[in-house]
Amino acid sequence: MDFNEEINNALKVIKRGGIILYPTDTVWGIGCDSTNADAIDKIYRLKKRSETKAMICLVSDFKMLNQFVEEVPEVAYDILKYAAKPTTIIYDKPIRVAENLVGEDDTLGIRVTKDEFCQKLIRKMKRPLVSTSANISGEPTPESFHEISPEILKGVDYVVNLQQSKKTAKPSAIIKLSNDGKVQVIRK
Repeated sequence: MDFNEEINNALKVIKRGGIILYPTDTVWGIGCDSTNADAIDKIYRLKKRSETKAMICLVSDFKMLNQFVEEVPEVAYDILKYAAKPTTIIYDKPIRVAENLVGEDDTLGIRVTKDEFCQKLIRKMKRPLVSTSANISGEPTPESFHEISPEILKGVDYVVNLQQSKKTAKPSAIIKLSNDGKVQVIRK
């Protein structure tokens, strides 16, 4: 399967409000356009997940990060520059994303992805890509494509045909950075 063809197929589905199953720099993710509330609702329903449990987004680079967070704390750049593994940071006051993606405390977890497929797809979308693990809420996170439940596979509008034999990495580290300078490690 051609890499660029997969990006274009995924992009078409996302543009028409669909949800995709795709490989990331951590675990397999379910994703959609971060500005499309209906698509985000589809993911909540598929995962049987409470809407109070926030999901994260992937961005392609720091420039995009700055377009979707009111104010990125300076320390975020240092954390991301020196992080030994993929790291999601929860920021205060996200902007320009669907309301049902934002946490009740007006925060959003965002990861600058290093995965080539994700970067290219996000650049073409010109907006963040929702990313949540490919499992029903409360069930274990699948460690490989073959562990993803049939319910999830049937529930998405498109399955990206790349890296399906690869054993996935662990979920990302999660750090909460408040605008008042508070730093909290949520998941190592």
